[in-house]
Amino acid sequence: MEQAKHIILFDGECNFCSFWVKYVIKRDAKNVFRFASLQSEKGRELLDQYQIDSSIESLVLIQHENVYFKSSGALHIVKALGGFSSIFYGLIVIPRFIRDFFYDMIASVRYKIFGKSACELPADPNYKDRFL
Repeated sequence: MEQAKHIILFDGECNFCSFWVKYVIKRDAKNVFRFASLQSEKGRELLDQYQIDSSIESLVLIQHENVYFKSSGALHIVKALGGFSSIFYGLIVIPRFIRDFFYDMIASVRYKIFGKSACELPADPNYKDRFL
């Protein structure tokens, strides 16, 4: 039986977000993650399917029919990746409003610090099937 795929919706115009997509791909040994830009047709389709506000500009993780946003999504991603980075999942005990406060602070300056451009995806053809 094929393992369920987790879908990460990300800001396809954010260099910081593109960096994290590449980070996840390199560490996804179990090949469980799939990706779609929030700006893409598939991304908009998934937003509709899961009744997610289309004005969202943040990370969205769809995992086992559950939808996680912002810091919760990021923490569930590192947990699923396993390895050393999964230690950060322990931060889930911090109340979401506190975690999301810091997440939003970073998100509000991500374009200023990291820039904004069309998503630069890994050129490796082995990764093509990971994008929806």
